[in-house]
Amino acid sequence: MTASAWSVALIGMDGALVEVEAAIGGGLPRIVLVGLPDTALYEARDRCRAAVKGAELSWPDQLVTINLTPAALPKAGSHYDLAIASAVLAASGAVPPDLLRDTVMMGELGLDGRVRAVRGVLPGLLAAVDAGMVRAIVPASQLDEAALVPGIAIWGVSTLTDLVEVLRGRPVLNTVPAAADDPEPSKVPDLGDVTGQEAAKFALEVAAAGRHHLYLHGPPGVGKSMLASRLPGILPDLSPGEALEVSAVHSIAGQLHGGLIQRPTFADPLHNVSLTALVGGGQRVVRPGLVSLAHRGVLFLDEVLEFSSHLLEALRTPLESGWVTIARAQMMARFPARFQLVVAANPCPCGQFGTPGGQCSCSPMAVRRYAERLSGPILDRIDIQYRLLPVRTSSFGSAPTGESSAAVADRVQLARERQAWRLEGTGFTTNGEVPGSLLRHVLPAPLDTRPLDHALTRGLLSARGVDKVARVSWTLADLAGKDRVSASHLRQALAMRQGEQAEVAA
Repeated sequence: MTASAWSVALIGMDGALVEVEAAIGGGLPRIVLVGLPDTALYEARDRCRAAVKGAELSWPDQLVTINLTPAALPKAGSHYDLAIASAVLAASGAVPPDLLRDTVMMGELGLDGRVRAVRGVLPGLLAAVDAGMVRAIVPASQLDEAALVPGIAIWGVSTLTDLVEVLRGRPVLNTVPAAADDPEPSKVPDLGDVTGQEAAKFALEVAAAGRHHLYLHGPPGVGKSMLASRLPGILPDLSPGEALEVSAVHSIAGQLHGGLIQRPTFADPLHNVSLTALVGGGQRVVRPGLVSLAHRGVLFLDEVLEFSSHLLEALRTPLESGWVTIARAQMMARFPARFQLVVAANPCPCGQFGTPGGQCSCSPMAVRRYAERLSGPILDRIDIQYRLLPVRTSSFGSAPTGESSAAVADRVQLARERQAWRLEGTGFTTNGEVPGSLLRHVLPAPLDTRPLDHALTRGLLSARGVDKVARVSWTLADLAGKDRVSASHLRQALAMRQGEQAEVAA
């Protein structure tokens, strides 16, 4: 007696259908599980048997062989429990096998028959739809997440008894989950609360408008962290495609709670973060790191010079390609990591080097060693550098005078719309991700390239730096409502690249 059910194996962002075959008979009572399972999956034998008995159903008292196909594909996780239990019950005749042919299942079983939530439901069901599945059975607590996938009927089950009723054609839950209330958005600090630093706020606006990487440096207490924490408040909402992609990454990490993620995410790890936590990894279960959880959002490294060099160098490839690739002996997982990097640093260990009126106690060699912790290749990948100076006027008792985040966000939104219109059909939506070939050969040439040529001749820019300046100059033109890049835009972009004061271009 044999039967089969379907589940999904997740490798990075990619999912592959796994057929769970169950055969009963031919030996002493025991359970054999084959097909490259990891430890959590291998223990499903005991979980499923206890859950079936807990639901007052009979587990076969013969040899039960469970095969996971394709056998050469490594399989990890506890989300195969529903498929294993269904295949065994169908092979023993407890449930009809009809619905199992085109139904994919994801869910973990408790010993008492409860169905628990699992990670990766969203990308797993997306892969199932692509493979032609028409139905899915998931934990009832994850119906909202599963409902984000179009083109597939969803059943939610809370217990193994519910699963049996669904397979017998008597579902106890609705196929269409009730719409969940939108979670209350977390409050983002307002840009208007930052006193002074108007030029730094403009640099932040340019970074937001073009999705450019930003380096803020200056003495302690000048507002570097305050500015960085307010960047998400001036970023536009994610597009539907971006929101689904970001939500899928968070689902794989087990951090998707509720519906679609529609706002750019913000990650700010401490300097003692591990390499695996930052870029992702693991042995049998490969999970995304913070650079992927910040996909289409902001990755903020405060006191970046306190991070170890191997952590910073690990950012080189995702900064350039927008992807993280994690290779293992039996598999290779890829996660998207097109984040916006914002880093902040003091000028020296004591923080006072080069500060007007400051008393630096560091030796010249100590200052140099400290600055060299951020390598040239990483620094070359950052579009905008800005040095903040201390504010010399107190603001006690006065009302905030700066622009609110909402006012700045409106200008950023208009600039993003101009970019999307100009880049339509190229596969890109913002200036910060446009490749150099497109900048030089497809987009209109700047009206006057002499500032750029002069900087290149003097060795002030690398070949990558030329593209960075061109991208920022296009963003300045978009903020100014211009259709071409002028010499003033190039000069200002060059100044922002070199860390000089930035004023609004005409």
